Amino acid sequence: MKILVCDDEENIRNLLKRFFSLDGIECDTAENGLSAQRILRESHFDAMVVDLRMPGLDGLELIRWLRREGFRMPVVMISAHGDIADAVTALKEGAQDYIVKPFDPEELTIRIKQLVEARNLKDLVESESSRSSELIGESAGMLKIKEIIAKISPSQATVLITGESGTGKEVVAREIHKTSPQKDGPFVPINIGGVPENLLESELFGYEKGAFTGAGSRKTGLFELASGGTLFLDEIGDMPLSLQVKILRVLQEKKITRLGGTEQMPINARIIAATNKDLEEMVRNGKFREDLFYRLNVVRIRIPALRERSEDIPLLAAYIIKNLNREMGGKITGFTTEAIEALKKHDFYGNVRELENILERACIFSDSDVIDAGDLDLRSSVYKSGMKQTAEIQEAGAEARSLRDMEREAIICALHRWEGNRTKAAEELGISRRTLISKISEYSIGL
Repeated sequence: MKILVCDDEENIRNLLKRFFSLDGIECDTAENGLSAQRILRESHFDAMVVDLRMPGLDGLELIRWLRREGFRMPVVMISAHGDIADAVTALKEGAQDYIVKPFDPEELTIRIKQLVEARNLKDLVESESSRSSELIGESAGMLKIKEIIAKISPSQATVLITGESGTGKEVVAREIHKTSPQKDGPFVPINIGGVPENLLESELFGYEKGAFTGAGSRKTGLFELASGGTLFLDEIGDMPLSLQVKILRVLQEKKITRLGGTEQMPINARIIAATNKDLEEMVRNGKFREDLFYRLNVVRIRIPALRERSEDIPLLAAYIIKNLNREMGGKITGFTTEAIEALKKHDFYGNVRELENILERACIFSDSDVIDAGDLDLRSSVYKSGMKQTAEIQEAGAEARSLRDMEREAIICALHRWEGNRTKAAEELGISRRTLISKISEYSIGL
């Protein structure tokens, strides 16, 4: 975090700079509003502390200038004059908080961190909201899903979404959120499999300052950040057993306690979970708590694989191309009949994600404004042990090979295609990043 302190009193500037540095916060200072303007044109800051009374350009004028210029960072106004009218004016002009001198630097730091966290969450929510999340498809399976969503959206019922990797589980979760009474609240997603196990609890519950080594300040967890909205727990099947009991308690009591804290805080967030795993089988094998499964499985939505709804492919392809044109500045107007037929015959074991990748490549390499079958890089694939396998594994006349060999080769191919990016490779293979790392170690795969 980087903060700009603007105050004409040198001792205040130096005090805050030293105090912030002890908390690991980078701080620059300006002695007046004009100096602050110059610094702001040259560097980015996450927040500002501005004195109200300064010679030349005072605090209120500086805040007005900030908003005219489009700066969005939160501003805390400080003043030795405890005038309520000044505070009201500062807040109206765009300050997010107002503190009267003398003040406690630790309290100021806490307020700034909370404001920056709230600003970052707002930016995230706006960014996520702007992302396309329409539920595309008119097949029987998709119409059934839309019917279920219409019925459950007004409620607070917990939802469990199941389906293969790449089918669009997050898209369904977003559709539930945006048609629910919580639609104006945040949609906060977390990929359980993408967060290291030792960090997962603190991400979800947050922590108090001093809760553990390195916890230099309070952190708000995702359950709190999702208050008034929806928390989407993707890849719930990858949640460690030790944490499952704590999630169960949250679902039962609607309260959380930050790590290192003692105070229970009520939460008001709808929980939607998703998985590409067979949770019932995991329950039978003792890998997933039965009581948590039933808490999550209030409403079940199964998303059919793309190969089960090939009639939706033309609609999906048109929608994806429209988005790609906007993102890439392309001018693709459609598909030839041959291209659509080729897409409908393809297995798509990577589901909608694989379709998106294929069409993105086609947009890049097509020499026409219409995509032809020749522009599509369609390769037959098989699916073994929950993993996407390339056609080369089962070439005609090839000797029978063990499942371990096939699995190892699929991992190597995916890693090469994504130039070693384990997250992308795991998505293609339909497994979590944690599982992929375990497999890389198991098969002694060098990168």
